[in-house]
Amino acid sequence: MINLAELGRVFIVCGKTDMRRGIDSLAYIVKKSFNLDPFSGCVFLFGCRRRDRFKALYWDGQGFWMLYKRFENG
Repeated sequence: MINLAELGRVFIVCGKTDMRRGIDSLAYIVKKSFNLDPFSGCVFLFGCRRRDRFKALYWDGQGFWMLYKRFENG
């Protein structure tokens, strides 16, 4: 379970992200495009073009969490 009180910094990735991307591709974007460590315990938020869904990537020390949220009402 993710304890929200213990989360580190949250980075919002500006621009459009292909929501078909998985954990490895999103971690690659964090590392190569922003020169940040995806294993740092920070949360990285990625949005799509239509702005009705997002993905969050988080390393908890044992593995990655990838959360996906789709808003039904836009």
